[in-house]
Amino acid sequence: MIKINNVVKSYPDFELNCSLHVPKGMITGLIGKNGSGKSTLYKSILNIISIDSGSIFLFDKNKDELTSLDRCQIGVVLSDSFYSSYLSIKQIKNIMKNTYPQFDENYFQKKVKEYHLPEDKKIKEFSFGMKSKIKVICALSHNAKLLLLDEPTLGLDVVSRDEILDLLREFMSKDEDNAILISTHISSDIENLCDTIYMIDNGRILLHEDMDVLLSDYAILKVSEDQFHKIDTSYILRCKKEAYGYSLLTNQKQFYVENYPSIVIENNTLDDFIFMMIKGERL
Repeated sequence: MIKINNVVKSYPDFELNCSLHVPKGMITGLIGKNGSGKSTLYKSILNIISIDSGSIFLFDKNKDELTSLDRCQIGVVLSDSFYSSYLSIKQIKNIMKNTYPQFDENYFQKKVKEYHLPEDKKIKEFSFGMKSKIKVICALSHNAKLLLLDEPTLGLDVVSRDEILDLLREFMSKDEDNAILISTHISSDIENLCDTIYMIDNGRILLHEDMDVLLSDYAILKVSEDQFHKIDTSYILRCKKEAYGYSLLTNQKQFYVENYPSIVIENNTLDDFIFMMIKGERL
């Protein structure tokens, strides 16, 4: 669905340089701290900014060759952009009706009512959570095949987040060829939704892994200074010095369970994983 090959975009103080693949039928997560390159990558895919080199393909076409109908197959939520804040939901509905040939007005209206969004108020009067909801509803209302979502649940409470995640699962169940690329700082959303993740930092992809592998095979070892010098570190991805000794990130938990029964082995959360990948050092 999306193929990004060696894309480079340079700024005076930052450079994006990465490759990434979003296959049909899968939800792909993009994780990383603020300023890591996520928004630059999204804007490159959408042709909002030009790239210096590399290639981006959507629907097996170069992004520069996409037709207007092709672009209508992409549903978008960007964290820093939307319709004018002076528009109402009724006005947004009319714009979408005239923009997207396959706009589903009944679906749009149903979700607006379901989330109790006021149709006549201007967007600038909405709470942050209400703005997040209408962004997602718009992205899902024109029968897209691909969703590009940058922080779609930002500002939502737990119940509202779950409702949005259910909408995304519903989108995937409609067509086995649909696909989603989603970035979020809420790790539980990624863990409960995504099939595979990419981690980006300083414009580079640090790691690509299936979510079930990440949650089952990765772990954090807590070892003393003495234990650190005795264990096999062949399968250690990152190391961080602690007051008690070291925290070690591994992608071969079972190896250490079987061979080092005396050391403490913790199943890492996604937050732990991100922290160790960014703050930990390579051995």
